[in-house]
Amino acid sequence: MHITFYGAVREVTGSMHLLSDDQDRILLDCGMYQGRRKTTAEKNRVLPFDPGILTNMVLSHAHIDHSGRIPLITRNGFNGRIYCTRATADACGFLLRDSAHIQVSDAEYLNYKTVRTALSQMRPGENDLTSKRNLLEIKNLLKREKNGLNAEVINDYINRFHLQGVEPLYTVADADRALKAFEGIPYRSPVTIGKKISCTLFEAGHILGSAITMIRCGSNGSARTVCFSGDIGRYGKPILRDPASHFDGLGSDVDLMIMESTYGNREHEAVIDLGPHLKRVLNETFDQGGTVLIPSFAFGRTQELLYVIHELYDAGDVPRMPVYVDSPLATNITKVFGDHPEVYDHETHATFLQAGKNPFVFEQVQFTESVDASMALMREDKPHIVISASGMCEAGRILHHLRYKIHHPRNTILIVGYMADHTLGRRILEQGTAYEASGRKGDPPMVKILNKEYPLKARVVKIGGFSAHGDRNEMTRFLKQSNLKIKKIAVVHGEADQSLAFAEHLNTEGFDAVVPRVGETMTI
Repeated sequence: MHITFYGAVREVTGSMHLLSDDQDRILLDCGMYQGRRKTTAEKNRVLPFDPGILTNMVLSHAHIDHSGRIPLITRNGFNGRIYCTRATADACGFLLRDSAHIQVSDAEYLNYKTVRTALSQMRPGENDLTSKRNLLEIKNLLKREKNGLNAEVINDYINRFHLQGVEPLYTVADADRALKAFEGIPYRSPVTIGKKISCTLFEAGHILGSAITMIRCGSNGSARTVCFSGDIGRYGKPILRDPASHFDGLGSDVDLMIMESTYGNREHEAVIDLGPHLKRVLNETFDQGGTVLIPSFAFGRTQELLYVIHELYDAGDVPRMPVYVDSPLATNITKVFGDHPEVYDHETHATFLQAGKNPFVFEQVQFTESVDASMALMREDKPHIVISASGMCEAGRILHHLRYKIHHPRNTILIVGYMADHTLGRRILEQGTAYEASGRKGDPPMVKILNKEYPLKARVVKIGGFSAHGDRNEMTRFLKQSNLKIKKIAVVHGEADQSLAFAEHLNTEGFDAVVPRVGETMTI
């Protein structure tokens, strides 16, 4: 058996590994690279193999950095099945279509800017296409009502002017085609995925439906076992069960563990602190008559927030102010959460389900779907909570809530997730916390939102502990508490410094760990 590491190797995104024997080729994840537009666009378009050679695929979970290139392989010759949990299949029904919509919208906008730039550089002539009147008419034709773009006209002028246009990575139709290949299976139910290959999925505790994949290749004495961790979650978090520790019916020997290392050299804040911290932030803001804005990822983070707020409201620990989920994707994913109570942990069953309650829906929650309702909410002056995408404040409805609320000190911007370098979320976090540390002396920092600067007078607070990834200690705990005897570990899915540090840590703990390079093949 051979395993080739193609993606999320000494980096975090683009998870992709190929397992093969003399008869079958099984793909583990097919993730999208995420980061700077130019770099990731080039990497995402090039697949390192012909999808037609694949037998089947196993998907660890629905996050786009693990699933986002599936429409590319189904469009380019892959005819197998995509095995994952039922919850992951349902979530991908929304996430892949949303990703496709983003791909198309980004391409249309870039092409619009290309045509506009070309027009601005043309000198108006007389009685031809570039006359001043014609140029103005063309610019008007490039847009539809309400700031929409006329893709048909834009593409026509891309061709007519012989400009370099941008093609979307894939379309909604491509995503719909991909979704037909999904095969949702229950946890702990073995399924055949090759002539001599089977797999069983176990709880990973990362997000709804996330799975640790145990793959058995061969038979009798020649059988080999590969364990693919996917992304390992945290212990003691609400909603989901902890990562599995007993892998029944497969024997205990693992020839190769493919192990993530996102936080391989870090330690998180304790999970138990989430409720009290959120209680304090909400009460302090509501006492001032303010609003709490929470930029949040639609999948996982939003639902955790709703769960904790629901607990605080039921306990009477904070005033029951309105809670608005202003993200169509988050609304749909919350419905997926509600459809899969079979994956909830014991605490969620005891706290909510046995009392006949939905953990994510309560009297004060409103799901804002239409643009008009979102715009009305932006102007709401009474205390409330807004949970809105995107998580790093780079796009989406959160931008409009920020520009309406960021200038008033009674409001709070609550950061509950990682903010990458060069994002608006990171600038708000760094400048806002620095302003607080100075005692709010002097003029507030200015933040540019949608090309206009606003004074950052709102309070900026960060709560740790919401991370869906286990840290170094939790990942080590997973390895040590399991009933597995692991012969070798390939450390993946982490920036080089995190992966190398985690491998070194594992070696000191008695494991045999290495960090592969992109394209490297290991044989077992």
